[in-house]
Amino acid sequence: MTTTSETATSPTAVQGTGVVPGVAYARAVWAQPQPEVPVRTEEVPAEQRDAEVERLVAAADAVASRLEERAGRVTGVAAEVLSATAGLARDKGWIAEARKRVTKGADATAATVGAVDHFVALFEKLGGVMAERTTDLRDIRSRVVAELEGLPEPGVPHPDHPFVLLAEDLAPADTADLDPALVQALVTSLGGPTSHTSIIARQRGIPCVVAASGLDVVADGSYVLVDGETGLLEVEPDAEQARSRAEASAQEMERVRAWRGPAATSDGQRVDLLANVQDGDSAAVAARGQAEGVGLFRTELCFLGRDTEPSVEQQASIYAGVLRAFPDGKVVTRTLDAGSDKPLAFVTQPDEPNPALGVRGARIVQLDAGMMTRQLDALAQAAGEVGRPLADTWVMAPMIATPQEAADFAALVRERGMKPGVMVEVPSVALQAEQVLEHVDFLSIGTNDLSQYTMAADRMAPSLAGLTDPWQPAVLRLVAMTAAAGTAAGKPVGVCGEAAADPALAVVLVGLGITSLSMAGGALPGVGARLAQVSREQCASAARAALAASSPAQAREAATAALAG
Repeated sequence: MTTTSETATSPTAVQGTGVVPGVAYARAVWAQPQPEVPVRTEEVPAEQRDAEVERLVAAADAVASRLEERAGRVTGVAAEVLSATAGLARDKGWIAEARKRVTKGADATAATVGAVDHFVALFEKLGGVMAERTTDLRDIRSRVVAELEGLPEPGVPHPDHPFVLLAEDLAPADTADLDPALVQALVTSLGGPTSHTSIIARQRGIPCVVAASGLDVVADGSYVLVDGETGLLEVEPDAEQARSRAEASAQEMERVRAWRGPAATSDGQRVDLLANVQDGDSAAVAARGQAEGVGLFRTELCFLGRDTEPSVEQQASIYAGVLRAFPDGKVVTRTLDAGSDKPLAFVTQPDEPNPALGVRGARIVQLDAGMMTRQLDALAQAAGEVGRPLADTWVMAPMIATPQEAADFAALVRERGMKPGVMVEVPSVALQAEQVLEHVDFLSIGTNDLSQYTMAADRMAPSLAGLTDPWQPAVLRLVAMTAAAGTAAGKPVGVCGEAAADPALAVVLVGLGITSLSMAGGALPGVGARLAQVSREQCASAARAALAASSPAQAREAATAALAG
């Protein structure tokens, strides 16, 4: 991923941040605009207000039902995103606020807009990753308003020809079930490398550019050439040259899709390529692909939308589904990563001034120490149900910040006979990796949060996308320190952030000493095929070049040059 705004000097070019590589050439099509909200000043008569509430609830339910129907047609992250958005459409919080406004005389449309805008303002004030939810909320507002006003639902158009989809921003529900046969590329003026748009585009193999400033100069229907690696969009380029580049990219993608593991460099250095999953269904899909195991099982997604904590038996049933998908492969389970952008009704502190820096991840033991032990008990029970040895049951904690926290977690895991590790998301853990590894058996680097906390920049802010780019040399130095500590201790260090899905960056990570890479299943062939083209010395050379750079763009360019030489 890179941002090189200095290359976009022509008025016929727009520069953004490339997040999914690939070159596409097609007509530009803009996403459907948000519906215009009619201005009505008259109050709803008191005797009609109950009926107006019913109309509002029915519209929200209709929107949710359509989203659930779409979720039933897809799997993996796409199904998860659509289901979560459907749940938000029925969320009791904004609907209760809207009801209150109707009882005071507002019509259903005005009440919907006012209620959702109230929560948007609240989340924007909280800042950090809580602000991520505002895109989802605005999306729900627009869909419900369209339903109430009898207008077309906003979102992705469906032309019968291949196109490049342009938008200011895309809600997760817009990108979840895109057809890669028609959508040749995605370009948005907002968003960041770790946004839902980026993650789903990567999963579906669609070239993607985000944070493209000045995108509004591109006219609907114009031909554009999009480079998802450099982040450059060219308007009305030379048609013959553009087609040639797009065809060459398509041929490369066919070569990538034909790749079969296991992953290794050209001279035989093995690298574990693993999948990020959220439940048994997504793990089963990954097992049918090129994944050798699971590098990140996000257990918190089993808890979302619940008012109470699942029982040990309920949790064990869910965990067993993931373990069963890879009976002989590594499965790394992350304990509950609640808080911040993943609030849970039974543990969230509503008045935290900065949730991204507050009680989240492993810190929830401050609120309920038993929640961690119950989850570990459930994982041990699940391992027993599927016949997996406890010693081969990997479990790690998120948001660990000190060696002592690592030691405390490791003790709980070892009491149950399992293998303990921790996430490296807080820079202090990278800086003290040697001491942390005295207590745990492995480390896993979450590059999304590590970049955010290292650079003091919200990873969802488009204007800061360059700072949160995982190619930042400062972030790479922390990765290098962590990997070196793992090598010295003889213990594995993996990367499970979205950075692992960038084939060029994967080469650098292996050169830094990373032993496993975990990502969305759709990205595995691209990474595996790229690693097969380079030797371990070339990986190390690219890593040295990237570390010596002074910016993300220079790091990528230096690594590319080192591999070419």
